[in-house]
Parts: sequence; C-alpha cells; structure tokens
Amino acid sequence: MLINHKKVLITGADGFIGSHLTEALVRRGYSVRAMVFYNSFNTQGWLEDLPLDIRDNIEVFPADIRDPYRVREAVQGCELIFHLAALIAIPYSYQAPNSYIDTNIKGTLNVLQAARDFGICRIIHTSTSEVYGSARYVPIDEDHPLAAQSPYAASKIGADQLALSFYNSFATPVAVIRPFNTYGPRQSARAVIPTIIGQIASGQKHLKLGALHPTRDFNFIEDTVEGFLAVAQSKQAEGQVINIGSNYEISIEQMVYLIADIMEADIRIVTDAQRLRPDNSEVDRLWADNRKALDLLGWKPSYTGEAGLRRGLQKTIVWFREPENLKKYRTETYNI
Repeated sequence: MLINHKKVLITGADGFIGSHLTEALVRRGYSVRAMVFYNSFNTQGWLEDLPLDIRDNIEVFPADIRDPYRVREAVQGCELIFHLAALIAIPYSYQAPNSYIDTNIKGTLNVLQAARDFGICRIIHTSTSEVYGSARYVPIDEDHPLAAQSPYAASKIGADQLALSFYNSFATPVAVIRPFNTYGPRQSARAVIPTIIGQIASGQKHLKLGALHPTRDFNFIEDTVEGFLAVAQSKQAEGQVINIGSNYEISIEQMVYLIADIMEADIRIVTDAQRLRPDNSEVDRLWADNRKALDLLGWKPSYTGEAGLRRGLQKTIVWFREPENLKKYRTETYNI
C-alpha cells in the first residue's frame, strides 16, 4: 500500500470531501497535514466539526493555494498529496471566471511544481464529472470527449490536463480521480441535495429549485473517500484518469420526490429563475461508467442503485436534521 507510514498533505482539507478524507486518514493512523484556506477569522471550515480526538491529530496548515511559496512550505516534508483545493461553485464561475483560473489552474500548477521539486511519491489530483459536459453516450467512461459548458468546467479541464502533462513531461507520479456528484453530511448548500434536504428540514413546503430535468450520478461520501484511498494505493493509477461514480442515474426531479418520501414531507416545487444555468451551459446528463476503477483499483461503490442511494440519503438526512448542523445553513436564501 503506497500510503502506509507516509506524511500526507491534503489541500482543501477544510471542504466537504477534504474533511471526510482527513478524518478517514487520521482514523487509519496516518500523519496528516491539512491545508486550509487562510482567513482572518482563523476558521478551519468543516475540520472544526470533526471529533476532538481527530482534530488533535491533524497538523492544520493555513495557506492560499494561489501562493506558490506557501504551497512549497506545505508540500515540504510530505510524501503523498491529495489535491482537492478548488473553487467549485458553477454559478459563481459565471461571475468571477478569473478567480477560477487563478485557483484551479494556477493553484494546481503550484502543487505540481512543488511536488516535482521535492520528489513527492504520488499526487492524487481531483477532477470532476462536469468536465464531460452533457453526455454524448452513457454510461460515461474516461474516453468520453471533454466539453467545457461553464468557466468552472473549463478551469478543471485545464487543471486536469496540466496534471497529466507533468506525468508525461517529467514522470511526476500523478493520478487523476474524477468523482461524479458526491453527497453526504457536511456538503455545501450550493449543491442540490443539501438544498433540498435543508429546505424541507427547516419546514419549507415550497421548495425553490433550478432545472429539474438534468440527470446525475450521485456517489455517497463514504464511497468517494474509499475511491481516493484506492487511487493512492495503486501503482497502476499513475498517469490515469479514473471515474468514481455509482453507475446509477437519477433526475433532479426524481431526487426531490425521493428525499421528500424519506422525510415524509408534502412539498411543492417552485422554479427559481436565478438557480437556472444559461441554456447552453446546463449539463443535461451525467452517468458514470466505473468499470476502470474496478479493474485498476478493485474499487466499487457500496451505495449502489436506488436502494443504495436511499440508504446514503437517510444517513445524510439524519445529519442535517440535527439542530446544531442545520443552523449552519441559510436554507431560505440561494447559495451561489
């Protein structure tokens, strides 16, 4: 196993997936340096919600992924990097595309250059299913054409290609993990599942949502984290792009009524125009082909099909219904 007894750096450790990955690695006994976005409030994102015994075993490293000098400090002394730091909100990328280039592309360059200079043994670079655009065929495998339907997607395509270029040009040991739509406890309210659950849990009957027709492949956070660990453990992953998805497709509208059923809620959907993407920017269909992950890594999701999705949603709903958790969300407003 490549990650045994190694010092691990996680960029974006304060985010949704990053915090879960941090927790999983600490629980397995690894030494984790958690790079969090520096801010004057000294807040550490979702790391603050981890149990005290986990937080006490994390080296928190405040930084900005756009600062190459600080990134070098973060990388030095580590042997393995999970690179998750990124701007991920698609709506905000319409308003501030330059920020996405600086953070997602230049930030990735900073990590790759530092990793190359310090001889890091493996970099796991985080991609997104958004780089495929609307499916031209399904399920979507790793050879599917890439299509930037938003500035966010364009920035991630650029970052992915940059990571692979370092593997091809300098033999930098990079693997690209491409998660489809991850969901679970601690997810940002900018994502659709927390938006639905949050509104229902706060007592709202008229749910404000965007487009209902797009389909997505939702992957529970536990499966996504196991996918990251599997990529880190496999030598065969180097130089590869690997989908991590459930191989189950569901529309947003179907998801709304599934969640309402689990929560025993009588709801009505109201289309909120500000939540709609521009017509040509909407990704209409995403459905993961995850056979490569099984063949190369031996990874397969535990939360599969409608039954698996329901089970993952039940766990997510239990977390959101806790008053201490729900109050962290502004369910009455649109989170861009």
